[in-house]
Amino acid sequence: QVQLVESGGGLVQAGGSLRLSCTASGRTFSTLSMGWFRQAPGKEREFVAAISRYYGATHADSVKGRFAISRDNAKNTVYLQMNSLKPEDTAVYYCAAQNRVQGTTRRDYEYDYWGQGIQVTVSS
Repeated sequence: QVQLVESGGGLVQAGGSLRLSCTASGRTFSTLSMGWFRQAPGKEREFVAAISRYYGATHADSVKGRFAISRDNAKNTVYLQMNSLKPEDTAVYYCAAQNRVQGTTRRDYEYDYWGQGIQVTVSS
């Protein structure tokens, strides 16, 4: 089993920045592919970003150029740096982990473990 704990959310004005962190325990972190998803009120959960075991990263078009996913295997942590935030980025953000040998996936049903989620609110 893998436990994931998100931190770093909160309220920020449009144009501001936040950095989300997700710390994993229960399994060797370096063997996991990691992802971030979000769900806004009344909407389906959507892919935000993912990073493979070998640091290959991919981002949704809606956040490309503004958000950046990274990982620190020594700290068992994946990050989501969010810049130039917009009100439409308001959502609950979820960290997810996958037992995957290579690459990443944007499909939420392929992830094995999920964090509890953390609120990000961007005011206009």
